[in-house]
Amino acid sequence: MTGFTPGGRSEDEWRQLLDRDRCRVLFQEGTEPPFSSALNEEKRAGTYICAACHLPLFASDGKFDSGTGWPSFFRPIDPANVATRRDFRLLLPRTEYHCTRCGGHQGHVFGDGPVPTGQRYCNNGLALLFVPEDEPLPELR
Repeated sequence: MTGFTPGGRSEDEWRQLLDRDRCRVLFQEGTEPPFSSALNEEKRAGTYICAACHLPLFASDGKFDSGTGWPSFFRPIDPANVATRRDFRLLLPRTEYHCTRCGGHQGHVFGDGPVPTGQRYCNNGLALLFVPEDEPLPELR
């Protein structure tokens, strides 16, 4: 999915809107170091949105501490907001997921999460922005 940018934005256009590290994670499918994101410790009620296009991806009530060092969620706000595909870069297959609106790489989903879904969406913090419950969501871009 690298280079997949629905809505007509190229990677160069995203580079003008986002810093280098966010672009590397979102559009070159990079990974940030574990325990490097402030979102790991975020406990307030609110919404986690795609850092590129601002599509709402996860709600705080679906977040949990997986102990992995990356923000983790057991369900997306709307399953239609994330697209999955198989990833074979580490020999063993994994399922990666992307924002369906901009194609931005978010992380990988595993089947070792808590009830009720049993899923663990292991997200790069750089791929998300947090919007507290009492603040309006930014416009989609």
